Amino acid sequence: MKIKLKAIDLFAGCGGLMDGFEQSGLYSTIAAVEWEKAPCHNLKERLKTKWNYKDAETRVLQFDIQRTDELFNGWNDSEYGKSNGLDNLVNNAKGIDIIIGGPPCQAYSIAGRVRDKYGMKKDYRNYLFESYLKVVQRYKPKAFVFENVPGILTAKPKEKPIIDIIQEKFIKNGYYLLPNLKDAIIDFSEYGVPQNRSRVIILGLNSAYFGSDNCEKILKSFYKEILPSYKVEKKKTVREAISDLPKLYPLNHEAKYMGKRISHSLPEPFVANHVARWQSKRDIEVFRLLTNDIESGKNEYTTTDSLKKLYTQVTGKVSNVHKYYVLRWDEPSNLIPAHLYKDGLRHIHPDSKQLRTLTVREAARLQTFDDDYIFYGSNTDTYKMIGNAVPPLFAKCLANAVYRIINGE
Repeated sequence: MKIKLKAIDLFAGCGGLMDGFEQSGLYSTIAAVEWEKAPCHNLKERLKTKWNYKDAETRVLQFDIQRTDELFNGWNDSEYGKSNGLDNLVNNAKGIDIIIGGPPCQAYSIAGRVRDKYGMKKDYRNYLFESYLKVVQRYKPKAFVFENVPGILTAKPKEKPIIDIIQEKFIKNGYYLLPNLKDAIIDFSEYGVPQNRSRVIILGLNSAYFGSDNCEKILKSFYKEILPSYKVEKKKTVREAISDLPKLYPLNHEAKYMGKRISHSLPEPFVANHVARWQSKRDIEVFRLLTNDIESGKNEYTTTDSLKKLYTQVTGKVSNVHKYYVLRWDEPSNLIPAHLYKDGLRHIHPDSKQLRTLTVREAARLQTFDDDYIFYGSNTDTYKMIGNAVPPLFAKCLANAVYRIINGE
């Protein structure tokens, strides 16, 4: 039986990365750090009910990682409650093998930089990696995994690119990173995720553990041979991911579920998190037009310009980006984002009879969360958590590949 490696998950969210590492059976989650309440509740439930951690309440640390001294030593706080801190968990575990996670990506996102009048240059999240680094400095794991959007490679909040600062600081602290991190951009759809989603996956190696002369060779092998060995032969489609879920049809009468109005039937048999959000009659008619257009083969509304014009006709508003998009059955989905919670108009279900946007369960399926992961919280909480997560299926591939590196295989 292989020895499990001890892991800390930083900026854990609802634990997509952690869940994949747990699925591999090769890691034990010593701690998960996250500052938002809803993701922490989901993390605790997942660790307890799926991964059988009886002390999940202690292992999940709801706290602001920027307050690193308190994070390490413990806190008694009106907002975050009380904890003995990260040092206590690490000392009880007798050390840490790997740190995983990724700071919030909004400051590095190209779309975010376009929308922000300062180009996100004044956003404090540009420097949250420094808190991640402090945890690495303190526990000196054999390796770390740092995940973020490709936009991190071009973000430049000051005179120097942020990625250069990140590389320099980790190297200064004894960790070797791939010199050209463009080679660390990974297309998750190549690993069985039914979604067009690419991320930068930075594997950092402890030079003292692996040997300074070996790190470059090991990392080249990791990115060119070991991780790619987990690629699938054929990309997974939307149809394969969600078509077996119960169908949800528009209602012709007013109805409520759990105190909220609904516009569509409930699933039969019931599937957790698979309830359609309320849709206006206007949106339902737009969905009918768009899905019938594709099913009929007319394809009058499949270009960006045609969709922008339709949006203006329907709403009287002008948008620089097209607001409508119907998922295609036989392709991977478009990106599942955190802002899916706002309206979902760019994630319209492809069935012309259902006339709705994606449910939480469908978004979770496209992010490769298992159906036994039950999401707790409001629609805002759940869509946001799912969109921010690393797909567990890719995380499992990553976990297996990293284990081979750390074990010298």
